[in-house]
Amino acid sequence: MSYHDVHQKVIEGQARSWALEALSRPVTAVRHPLGFVCLPLERDRARGGEGVCIHLWSDSLAHAESTTSQIHCHSWDLVSHVLYGQVRNVHAVVTDAGADATHRVFEVVSGADGDRISPTRRTVRHATGLVEVFGPGDTYTLPADRFHSSVVPEGGEAATIALGRGRPGGRDLSLGPLGAGPHHVSRQQLDADETALAVRLITAHLT
Repeated sequence: MSYHDVHQKVIEGQARSWALEALSRPVTAVRHPLGFVCLPLERDRARGGEGVCIHLWSDSLAHAESTTSQIHCHSWDLVSHVLYGQVRNVHAVVTDAGADATHRVFEVVSGADGDRISPTRRTVRHATGLVEVFGPGDTYTLPADRFHSSVVPEGGEAATIALGRGRPGGRDLSLGPLGAGPHHVSRQQLDADETALAVRLITAHLT
C-alpha cells in the first residue's frame, strides 16, 4: 500500500484497522538509534523517497543506543499518527555558537549496512522550544529541517504510524558531542521471536 493510500486511511479514521492488517504480513523490525523499534512497511524511492513505518516504544524490547543525541532533524517531511500511548514532539531551538558551543552538528547518511555519521564544521547551542503532546488518534506534522526529539514518558508504551516524504537536497542531521569523530553505526535487526513480540505488543493495544 502506497504512502498516499496509507495517508488516506489515516485521514478517514481507519489507521488502527490498517495497522492491524499491515502487521498480519511478514515484516522485519529494526532497533532505531532514537530509542524505538521500527517496522518498515513501505519504501518508494521513485516517488521522492516516500516511506511508511510503524514506530514502537516499549520497555519489553531492548533499545539501541544513540552515539550522538536524541535531537535530530529529517531530510523529509513527517506525518505521524499516534496509535496508542503518548508522544511528545519536543522542538529544539538551535543557535550557531563558537567558543560557547555545547554540541556539534553531525550528518547522518543511512544505507543498507547502517548509518554513516560524519561531523560537520557547525557547532551550536540549543534550548527547548515548543513541546507538543499527542495521544491516541492524534496526527501531527513536522517539516524537514526542523530539529526536534520524540519523547515517550518513562516506562510508557506507544506506537505511531510514521509517513515520510523526502525533500530534494535535504540532509538528516543530529546534535552530538563536540569532539566526536566520524563513525559507522550498524542497524540491528530483531530476530524472529523479537519481531513477533513487537507485533503482538502493538496488536494487543489495537484489539
